[in-house]
Amino acid sequence: MGGVERPRLGVVTEAFANRPLVDVMDWIVANAPTVAALEVGAGGYAPTGHCDLPRLLRDASARKRWLSEITARGLSVAALNVWGNPLHPDEAIATQHDADLRDAVRLAALIGVDRVVALAGCPAGAAGDRTPHFAGGGWLPYLESIHEAQWKDAVAPYWSGVAEFAAREHPRLLVCLELHPGTVVYNVETFDRIAALGDSIAANIDPSHFFWMGMDPMAVVKAVGVRAGHCHGKDVVFAKHSLALNGLLDRRWPRPPEEMPWNFGVVGRGHDPAWWRSFAAALTRSTRVHTIAVEHEDPFVPPEEGIPEAAKVLAAPP
Repeated sequence: MGGVERPRLGVVTEAFANRPLVDVMDWIVANAPTVAALEVGAGGYAPTGHCDLPRLLRDASARKRWLSEITARGLSVAALNVWGNPLHPDEAIATQHDADLRDAVRLAALIGVDRVVALAGCPAGAAGDRTPHFAGGGWLPYLESIHEAQWKDAVAPYWSGVAEFAAREHPRLLVCLELHPGTVVYNVETFDRIAALGDSIAANIDPSHFFWMGMDPMAVVKAVGVRAGHCHGKDVVFAKHSLALNGLLDRRWPRPPEEMPWNFGVVGRGHDPAWWRSFAAALTRSTRVHTIAVEHEDPFVPPEEGIPEAAKVLAAPP
């Protein structure tokens, strides 16, 4: 089963995408000293200002300097993040995101990182479509059975190939797919299906997405078990009045946040810190999660306030 050591704390640096990485790291060391690791955007839709993937792949001296800046501050790279849509009907987008994912795997092998965070993607609903079609349910006849066609024609062929590629390039690597609405993998049933395609496919556990879908993160952790390889620390705050009127599927999300039924929140502001301590303990008992990376997306709190607060909650003794 999973290791006995509690997962270390990390930060998804995307919250500071407009600042140089060295400045971000100096800020982390000074203001969130329990943070030991970074999750860095390397491609896809993720901003890449903190990780020049093409340069780091081709230039060994650039890799050495980049890593030295990180280790000199007592930090490490927990994961490269290439969240995107390699199944996109727009061939240019799909090709670029696929290339970024594969290059992230190659770079991870070169620098000794064993986690790449990604999304499973979302293909067209039918041949000739120009945009992705999220087949989240068959509530009406024109929505039924789309997922099965997507799986057969796009999902299974693509991710079987990626699983083989990752295992060949970097046998210890886990490609950790975030269970995320809007992609073909968003709950345990869909994750079970894609994880069966290869041992290098794992889950990135983000409780915030489970909260707003009405799922139980503890039950998800139990069901996914050792197939969970990474975790994002992010909460959800529900607005009772708006939730009663507009429900969880409010089409306007995420703006304007003050009118939303729910918003992403700083860890501990939506669910009690005691819950988060129990959650971290569950990860320790039954998963291969090495890092809980604080992902700051609270629209009402600046990251300079939210990240240290989240780190304090997650670092508290069990």
